[in-house]
Amino acid sequence: MPLLALMAFCLPAEAQEQSSSAGSVVRRRGDSDRGKAASATGVTRRMQSFYEDEPISDSELQWMRVMYRQLDLTKDANGALYFPDEPVDGQENLFRIIMRLLANDELAAYEYLDGREVFTDNYRIKVRDMLDRFHILYTDAKGSTEKRPKFAIDEADVPASEVLTYYIIEKWEFDKRSNRMRTRIEAVCPVLHRSGDFGGEAVRYPMFWVKYDELRPYLSTQNIFTDDDNNLATCTYDDYFQLGLYDGEIYKTRNLKNKSLMQLHPDPEEMKHAQDSIQNRLDTFEDKLWVPSLAELEARREAKEKAEELAAAGAAGEDVAAESVSSVKKERPSRSSRTKRGSAAKKSKPAKVKKPKSSPSSAAPGRSVRNRRR
Repeated sequence: MPLLALMAFCLPAEAQEQSSSAGSVVRRRGDSDRGKAASATGVTRRMQSFYEDEPISDSELQWMRVMYRQLDLTKDANGALYFPDEPVDGQENLFRIIMRLLANDELAAYEYLDGREVFTDNYRIKVRDMLDRFHILYTDAKGSTEKRPKFAIDEADVPASEVLTYYIIEKWEFDKRSNRMRTRIEAVCPVLHRSGDFGGEAVRYPMFWVKYDELRPYLSTQNIFTDDDNNLATCTYDDYFQLGLYDGEIYKTRNLKNKSLMQLHPDPEEMKHAQDSIQNRLDTFEDKLWVPSLAELEARREAKEKAEELAAAGAAGEDVAAESVSSVKKERPSRSSRTKRGSAAKKSKPAKVKKPKSSPSSAAPGRSVRNRRR
């Protein structure tokens, strides 16, 4: 008999019971710890720490610009944030995920301040007040306390179909440590579209801000598909934002006057030109920081020469087409000249001479009735 088996056989029964009970207690303690560490969504503290970014000091940044964008969910590129409007096979849209986390006290929401967003505890909103303000029905959930209130909201009472716009805050930063440009989303704000009792145009109601870093671990667990041609869920909500797959329109930049682009540029065409100019400067900012190599300069020169040749060929083709059109016009008389020639021909035709009618006096002589009676 092996030595270990012999020692176990020789132990008293009470010692065997203590050892077995101690092992079961350890296992139960481990299971309870895992249950406390994991939330209802399956996101553990380890997962949250994986997505937490270290704060970057301003001394490590050489340049930064803050953009405010609005995501119109009626556009095809942003449809992944709206659909499915009802939960289907465990799939939820972005607003339902945010509301579920707020109701379970797993996410903090902050007041919407137009251009003066401050994400501190002083500006953190109470979920109960927010639900009352936007008339969302709820009940106190099991385990709710005064310090940590939790709410139960029915799926039909979540106004997911009314959230047709999102506001996001983008930070474009150039990091001196890595010498690269990066885009970071700081916060997300759902916007309700609600009409009055008598209809009319819908009014926008920005609800609250949520920090994207706190929302990111939960978005990484939800797979979505973003292309109608491929119905396979190939990415998550986090991939969707990190890769910039959304189509957002710049409606404001952080400035000293705290004015939106609509206030700075009332004319729609002028505003569109300003948006394109800002986006172009953002896209080309990193390229202007580096001195191009000889190969890049040669490639640029060849591309420029090719573009000039294509432009010259196009201009020559236009000249040839214009000459051919003018020659055809010369060969083919115009409509006015044909009309004039036709009228002249009509005038040159000899006029028809009418034959005189024969009168009775000029007729051949004959005997009249009167003479015959005589």
